[in-house]
Amino acid sequence: MRRREFIALGVSAAVYPFVAVHAQQKAMPVIGFVGGFNPAASAEIELEQAAFRRGLREAGYVEGQNVAIEYRKGEGDVARLPALAAELVSRKVDVIVTQGGDAACFAAKNATATIPVVFHSASDPVAIGLVASLARPGGNLTGVAVLSIDLLPKALELLLEVLPHGHSIAVLVNPDNPEIQRILDALQSAARARRVDLHIVNARSERDLDHAFTTLGELRAEGLVVPSTTGFRPQIAALALQHRIPAIATPRDFADAGGLLSYGASLLDIYRLKGIYAGKILKGAEPADLPVQQPSKIELVVNLKTAKTLGLTVPQSFLLRANEVIE
Repeated sequence: MRRREFIALGVSAAVYPFVAVHAQQKAMPVIGFVGGFNPAASAEIELEQAAFRRGLREAGYVEGQNVAIEYRKGEGDVARLPALAAELVSRKVDVIVTQGGDAACFAAKNATATIPVVFHSASDPVAIGLVASLARPGGNLTGVAVLSIDLLPKALELLLEVLPHGHSIAVLVNPDNPEIQRILDALQSAARARRVDLHIVNARSERDLDHAFTTLGELRAEGLVVPSTTGFRPQIAALALQHRIPAIATPRDFADAGGLLSYGASLLDIYRLKGIYAGKILKGAEPADLPVQQPSKIELVVNLKTAKTLGLTVPQSFLLRANEVIE
């Protein structure tokens, strides 16, 4: 063998494996996952991620085999989300998926007009400007809309069933939420119909929660409603138990975290739906043509351990209507 041929063969053997590996890495699509990822809810987040991967598998994708997932975590600080979303855009991921909360939705929307985004929003995504319509979103965003504001009157009714003599109920809200007025209108109308006083207590961040619960004590609130647009629900559930305030939230995870009641969509179902949509987009579907989905299953969950700690007796008829009782 001639020396030149030997050198060429050696170079090919040394270089081509790296070229092949690089091409293989580029061929595997990448999903960018961005969200607040509050460390206090790590157990719930792991379950949500597992549900998302189940949805991906239903669409034909398995992490590590034919798709990669990169995470950008705000660690509970939503102010970091715009920069984290911009990182994923610079990484040129194939799809961006948001992890709960409208702040993550807007961070992704503002970061790119071309990379597909699969969101999940507790608000009306049309009303807050995420998409043009539920049936035909237009643009590069689609996902799942919980529309939990519509559930708030029923949530208040359920709380009052457990507190039949309750006359003073509070709602804990983030006043910066774009749908704050719709939230308050829905609850105030329901409160008037039930002839109870509704007090509005604000909490913009986790730092505000201690002051918020001090205010609840001063108001002598007998119960608390927590809309799904209010973050830090595990901390709220813990504080409600500590301050002995019966509370209900529209997301399912609230009762799991120790809240008395939850009435809303299953977050695991929502994440599974997001996984299915991410997989469809990887196969070529356009976000503009994928209707925004709405969860079909609404669950009532009762945390009987919390009820006993609070000294409440939940009627048997109420427990029979629950989808799940935590004992």
